[in-house]
Amino acid sequence: MLRTTALLAVFTSIISVAARATADDQLVAQPAAAGMSAEKLAHVDGIMQRLVKDGQLPGAVVLVARHGQIAHLKSYGYRSIEDKVPMTDDTVFRIYSMTKSLTSAVVLMLAEDKKLNLDDPVSRFVPEFSEVQVHTADGGRPPKRPPTVRDLLRHTSGLTYGLFGDSAVDRKYRAAQVLSPYDDLSDFSVKVGRLPLEYDPGTEWKYSVASDVLGRIIEVVADASFEKVLQDRLLTPLEMVDTGFHVPDEKSKRFATVYSPDAPNGLRPVDVPDTSDFRKAPKFLSGGGGLVSTIQDYFRFLLMISRGGSYDGGRLLSQKSVRLMTTNQLPPEVKSIAFGSDIRHGVGFGLGFSVRQKMSAWDPDGRVGEYGWGGAASTHYWVSPKDDLIVITMEQVRPYSFLTEWAIKKAVYDAIE
Repeated sequence: MLRTTALLAVFTSIISVAARATADDQLVAQPAAAGMSAEKLAHVDGIMQRLVKDGQLPGAVVLVARHGQIAHLKSYGYRSIEDKVPMTDDTVFRIYSMTKSLTSAVVLMLAEDKKLNLDDPVSRFVPEFSEVQVHTADGGRPPKRPPTVRDLLRHTSGLTYGLFGDSAVDRKYRAAQVLSPYDDLSDFSVKVGRLPLEYDPGTEWKYSVASDVLGRIIEVVADASFEKVLQDRLLTPLEMVDTGFHVPDEKSKRFATVYSPDAPNGLRPVDVPDTSDFRKAPKFLSGGGGLVSTIQDYFRFLLMISRGGSYDGGRLLSQKSVRLMTTNQLPPEVKSIAFGSDIRHGVGFGLGFSVRQKMSAWDPDGRVGEYGWGGAASTHYWVSPKDDLIVITMEQVRPYSFLTEWAIKKAVYDAIE
């Protein structure tokens, strides 16, 4: 019986992989069929090959899709320079903060199910937030209003990361080790709820651990682990078979090395597959940066979003929820998002993605209406609804850089016919 069950499981897996491969083939088109110029898309090849040849990138994968069809999917350079392992379309990448939009999507699903309200105070799910204070020079004071789930989704909650600045609250985060891998989401959220806010909720935009708190809220609402809910509600329906919180043994050969550009003679490996923390299942299931994925897995998620929440004949999100994710939801007094002195003029934030509201000198090749985000190892994506365009670039270089996105963006837009 056990042998029969095992054989059935293998057979089912083979059928599933074959079905997905067939579905993927149907999404691939000649550039002209997707409304793009093959000749002009070839400029992307030249740009990427030059970045690799010049030693700015170890390797990368670029996907360009229009009208839901993949017009360009190519790999460049190496997954591992030292071992001369070429980059491939199925390479597994650490996507870090590209995890956030997936977490946001699950929260909005639960809101549609009436399991929570976007304007619920965070303290409804994490009681330690009920007595949270805003940091002042004299100690602290009550916030003008409590942080809400909506605030967490758009990064206006008063929380911070403790990583990108050196404010008094940042220092408290670091001292408390809020992102300790030894904590689960419950421990983490209790710890954060006992720390002061950096500002009154709704008055500023600041990148933060908010998506990790959302992971805990998902657990409380669904009475299941964040990993299970994410798998059941999003990854399985979208057939995102290579996306998860760690890289299992059978996929380890597809896992890329992370490099730093600070070596005297070029790129230096800083996280190799064999010893990476991503090789083992974590205790801390980070909703803000914990996932690994492939470019085609992530494309499935963005395709669902670009189609207004539907995928393969089924609906995962309502069109209303998708609009909340992909249009600016910041309060009027918050004009643009910023990372310290890096002000992204003209860029707002929805409940899951950054959103281009108007043109400026920041990313001058972008277009109004674009939404997207990236990850700490320089993975990027952007979607242009007006052009029905999805672009994803995957590489593994830390610290984060817009190098690839900004290098190819004009060429991609010029290729639209």
